[in-house]
Amino acid sequence: MLRYNNKNITNAKKLRKNMTVWERKLWFEFLKTLPIRFYKQKLIGNFIIDFYCPSKKLAIELDGSQHYNLEDKIYDENRTKYLNLLGITLVRYNNNDVYSNFNAVCEDIFNKIKN
Repeated sequence: MLRYNNKNITNAKKLRKNMTVWERKLWFEFLKTLPIRFYKQKLIGNFIIDFYCPSKKLAIELDGSQHYNLEDKIYDENRTKYLNLLGITLVRYNNNDVYSNFNAVCEDIFNKIKN
């Protein structure tokens, strides 16, 4: 069982209820339909992961424009290092990819989980 920071529970619940347009698209049109379980806004350590598949140890993050400033890049790098230490693979897609290359994003995720 993965440990998490209890202080993030309220925020994770808010994020689940208020998913972005791109998160909703990926969730309702793909991840929710898969035969293996994904979780939305999963708490892991001090972080909230957009989507997580425990059986494949795969975390998925959808990045909007806020992820491209220096402070957020450092935060994202620390999150990636932490997840990798737990044996979790983190993949990132930017929102534009979900919007304009949805099938390619889905195919990439499917290829990562089929093994």
